[in-house]
Amino acid sequence: MNWKKIYKYPTSNRTTINGSRYYEINNEKLPSVTEILKATESEDKKKSLLQWRQRVGDFEAEKIIKTSSTRGTLMHKYIEDYLIGQTKLDIFDNSEATVMAKKIINEGLVNLDVLWGAEATLAYPNLYAGTADACGVFNGKQTILDFKQSNKPKKREWINDYFLQVAAYALAHDKAYTTNITQGVILMCTPPPKVFYQEFLISGPEFKDYQNQFMNKVEQYNLKKNTSNHGKRLLK
Repeated sequence: MNWKKIYKYPTSNRTTINGSRYYEINNEKLPSVTEILKATESEDKKKSLLQWRQRVGDFEAEKIIKTSSTRGTLMHKYIEDYLIGQTKLDIFDNSEATVMAKKIINEGLVNLDVLWGAEATLAYPNLYAGTADACGVFNGKQTILDFKQSNKPKKREWINDYFLQVAAYALAHDKAYTTNITQGVILMCTPPPKVFYQEFLISGPEFKDYQNQFMNKVEQYNLKKNTSNHGKRLLK
């Protein structure tokens, strides 16, 4: 893998406004990609999440969420450090997050030919912003990569939001740097003891369709936000 610093990615501050996550870039506050997806999620998904919480109980649900979040953060940090050359694979570190990171590196990132950036901040002017886990050339094609941890193996139809994420980052990257990103790749791993690796790729017409879907969600988000702000002004 070659690390080519072709593009200068902006610095940003993340902030929360009325419970919503924003990126502040060049004095502009932009909603995050994940915030847009959360605000526009379907009623079926909301119902499914509620049913899961009711099934396992609030205490257990919060425990699972916290454990997964912490593990995912550590896994991402290890992979990021590896990509930018700040660390080498430590054969003696067998923590859950590190084992998962190594699996993704050894089975997925071997196909990363060129790295443009890791944890790269991307912004689509006036619309949204986010952070791509990695972007570059993967198996010969310009690609957005996303690293995920999962408590159990996933089916492709369960991860539409992940596809929407990489599609959104690709749109922003193309807009800012006139690139031609044609695919998104999700590299996923489950924790020990099984450490099951999965790779999901979207490209071609399917990739374009997810980009269109995300832009529709941006419209939904802005409409919902404008309606809410209008209602607040009427109450004053």
